[in-house]
Amino acid sequence: MRKSTLMFTSWLMLSAVTLQSGTVFAADAAANIRADAANGQVIFNEGKGDASACIGCHGEKGLGMDAMSAPRLANIGQVYIVKQLANFANDLYVPSGMGAVMNGIGKALSDQDRRDVAAYLESLEYEIESSDLKALATDGIKVGKPEQGKILVSKGIKGRVPACQDCHGFNGRAPHIPALNQQKYVYLVNQLNNYRDGTRTSDPKVNKIGIMQGIAKKLSQENIMDIAAFLSTAPRITP
Repeated sequence: MRKSTLMFTSWLMLSAVTLQSGTVFAADAAANIRADAANGQVIFNEGKGDASACIGCHGEKGLGMDAMSAPRLANIGQVYIVKQLANFANDLYVPSGMGAVMNGIGKALSDQDRRDVAAYLESLEYEIESSDLKALATDGIKVGKPEQGKILVSKGIKGRVPACQDCHGFNGRAPHIPALNQQKYVYLVNQLNNYRDGTRTSDPKVNKIGIMQGIAKKLSQENIMDIAAFLSTAPRITP
């Protein structure tokens, strides 16, 4: 076996150990979160203080909007949403474009508010609302090929990139890190590009290297669009 393959395999093993540890931590965290979903619903729909209502960008049911590059929030993971809101509040992740408002919103919400919003979003009945890839293409947005993306998500690129499902779960979902199926196409493309160019650095680190940054740097733009095309339309399936 070549040295590069051995190093890649070792990196994957280390990543797996790190993420498994994170799984235990996340499970414990989820069990210990005391949250008021009813208060979270009020904040989501009406906002609170300087925090504007989430519904304006993320939609009535938290399913996201491609037109605003706003991600799906419903059912993507309670622990993950609490973590992301804390990242925004502490400027550990500073989005660009329309997402730039999130740092102010994170700061305007208390720790408990963030838990409450996350609990509300997790309590919503699961709904499918795939990105309309044909409509996006008609609007001039470059769209990938779902069938190619499915291969990358399930198998990765041999010797270069691990399968997305290795960490995110079958078809791109797992409880300890964000669910990716039915996530919005534009958001997925933007975030993978942000990881690749180093403007998003809040991903878990292995040997001081961000896992998602390292992966994204090995993806072509075509790879990124294909992955996003598949995940944004992937059904909810339990293996």
